[in-house]
Amino acid sequence: MLALLDFANDWISKGGLVVLGLIIFAESGLLLGFFLPGDSLLFFAGFLASSAGGHQLPALPWVALVAVVAAIAGDQVGYVIGRKLGPTVFQRPRSRLFNPANVAKSEAFFAKHGPKTIVLARFVPIVRTFVPTVAGVGHMHYRRFVSYNVVGGLLWGAGVTTLGYFLGEVEFIKKNIEFAAIVIVAISLTPMAIELYRHRKAKAAAAPTTAR
Repeated sequence: MLALLDFANDWISKGGLVVLGLIIFAESGLLLGFFLPGDSLLFFAGFLASSAGGHQLPALPWVALVAVVAAIAGDQVGYVIGRKLGPTVFQRPRSRLFNPANVAKSEAFFAKHGPKTIVLARFVPIVRTFVPTVAGVGHMHYRRFVSYNVVGGLLWGAGVTTLGYFLGEVEFIKKNIEFAAIVIVAISLTPMAIELYRHRKAKAAAAPTTAR
């Protein structure tokens, strides 16, 4: 994890907003981008825009704008992929870059939360990569999808970068910025962990009934 964070931080420091936008776009809309560290990346970007981060990136509003636009555009592409290709896009065999289990998690998340999943999934790693495509496969009303997509993109893209900008000014976090980024990722994984625990608990409770 640290190696991946170091890699992302290094590339953003060198490539600036272009690299940031490309990575966020890939994670949001391309099914192969699920492994990219979106939350920590935005947190780092916000930090690098601050005085504590040496102003290695432009002012916060520009960083947030690029993150928001890339996130919204990425989800739009994911939706179109699902809409045009349909269920066949998920019927590929398991490989190092594609795991059907990730699709199942996203479909279950969508089934439980409905349209608001487009917003909630922004803060759940892996799930946020597949949910737009799931919405496209399910032919979710386009205007409704766009509305939720814009709200989710704003909250996630602007919210996490702003968090990194201001928390990075705190002396303890400034000295332990990688640890802080890992904490952000851990927090974002909490909803998925809770859902997984509830699913396993419900499955275990149903087992004796099935046996009878």
